[in-house]
Amino acid sequence: MKQDTTKHQGKRRQLIAVLKQKGITQAAVLNAIGDIPRHLFLDSSFVDHAYQDKAFPIGADQTISQPYTVAFQSEQLQLKTGMKVLEIGTGSGYQTAVLCHMGAEVYSIERQHELFRTSLKRLPSLGYKPKKLIFGDGYKGFPKKAPFDRILVTAGAPSVPEPLLAQLAVGGKMVIPVGDTNQKMTVISRTSDTNFQKLVLGDFRFVPLLEDKN
Repeated sequence: MKQDTTKHQGKRRQLIAVLKQKGITQAAVLNAIGDIPRHLFLDSSFVDHAYQDKAFPIGADQTISQPYTVAFQSEQLQLKTGMKVLEIGTGSGYQTAVLCHMGAEVYSIERQHELFRTSLKRLPSLGYKPKKLIFGDGYKGFPKKAPFDRILVTAGAPSVPEPLLAQLAVGGKMVIPVGDTNQKMTVISRTSDTNFQKLVLGDFRFVPLLEDKN
């Protein structure tokens, strides 16, 4: 396996300093990003740039989100150890690893078979063990294990999928980028069986959340 060298660890410390300058303060988030070898989630041609605060292609027309975006979304979740989390869009598995590192019980869905297969091997090989990786349509969520304390969507949705709202526990939070070309990061809190509160935060850009029309 590729090594996590002192050089890589030093670059992660520099990245943590950048994230702190951008306003990330939650210790669990910073510790996860400081510990997880992001370069092992990237194509070898991008390894030298792994600790820049940038997104990079990972195949299947998808990207690994920039570290600030990962940190920002993770912070908005307000995670506590043992919470059941549904992640929509496993992608490279990096965000999944962050959630696992933070003590979540993670169920993660990926619709691109190439990325699903890679993460299925990569995450356990690096010591990260989500409860389940699912090959399927993120729009539909994973009702079999609902409700979820937290739902994290890592692709841009034109609107909030109704099945995901239905699978959010009362008292739970969903973090989802909403919009077409540019997205507004949105935090949805479920306050009762029928009521939700919405908090709209800053602008981000994500690859689109694709729905299986079949």
